[in-house]
Amino acid sequence: MTKCVSLIAAGAISIGLANAASAQVVTIASGAQGTLAYNTGQAVAKVANDAGITGRTQPLVGYLPLISNGEVDFGFSNLIETEYAVTGTGNYDRASPDIQLVGTMFNLVTGMMAPCDLGLATIADVKARAADLRIASEYTSSTIIKFYIAGGLANGGMTYDDFQQVPVASFVAGIDALGDGLVDIALVSLNAGAGQQASVKLQDRGGLCYISQDSSDAGVAAFKEYLPAGNLVPREQNDKVNGLQDHAANLMSIPWVLMTNNKVDEDLVYKLTKAIAENKEALKASFGAFGGFDPKTMAPASSVPYHAGALRYFAEAGIAVGE
Repeated sequence: MTKCVSLIAAGAISIGLANAASAQVVTIASGAQGTLAYNTGQAVAKVANDAGITGRTQPLVGYLPLISNGEVDFGFSNLIETEYAVTGTGNYDRASPDIQLVGTMFNLVTGMMAPCDLGLATIADVKARAADLRIASEYTSSTIIKFYIAGGLANGGMTYDDFQQVPVASFVAGIDALGDGLVDIALVSLNAGAGQQASVKLQDRGGLCYISQDSSDAGVAAFKEYLPAGNLVPREQNDKVNGLQDHAANLMSIPWVLMTNNKVDEDLVYKLTKAIAENKEALKASFGAFGGFDPKTMAPASSVPYHAGALRYFAEAGIAVGE
């Protein structure tokens, strides 16, 4: 029922906006208040409005198919999930082939964590003890997360079947289970508040430590079998960063992207791309994560095509595409 209501609402919005195209009124799908998509959407809507584009955020869920169908103009997702949605693979069973990219807003850095007293500093350490370890699994309401973990495990020559699996409902539920001692390994974003809270609960065990991924060519290739748009990035030991207090670690980096579809006007996408690329400080003032925004790296390699309007701006601004 909820999905049907969202579809009807999105359809009504689309019809209502069709007659307002000349005023450049657009819908920007975002999650519930306080979510990453919501905060990103609010920041982008503000710079869009300043550029003469009336951007209206809509708190929808499961909206990638709506973007592909043209019922919503823009929205945000990690690039891994976008690629899965376009092809109908991974956590999607139906293709949404008309999604196109505007560009990367910033990169999400995340990794698998374990209580520090387990001594699981590297993915090789995990492999040596996998059968005795409990790992957060399923992620029934955050289905992309299990693919992140699957990529991290593949990097070390493992699968979920090598572990004792403990089903959790969501990303935060997996972190909470880690803090409560119900699992030994879960995915935690760098500097995430929930991860810091879980680490406090485990102070008597040294807190939480990141598990470093294998950065060898073979390890990266195995990782990219699940997460082709992802990369492994080194992070130095840092007493002030949760998870890095004991040792350096190679973590996962996933582009967080703005999407549109091939039905949206080229001039409109060009204008929005330009507004984003040339207003980093305004974006950062609205949402601190844009401190990691770099216009020069807005267009990384992806199997999802970039919209013609975005490509026009990239060519004009000298931004390399697909590197």
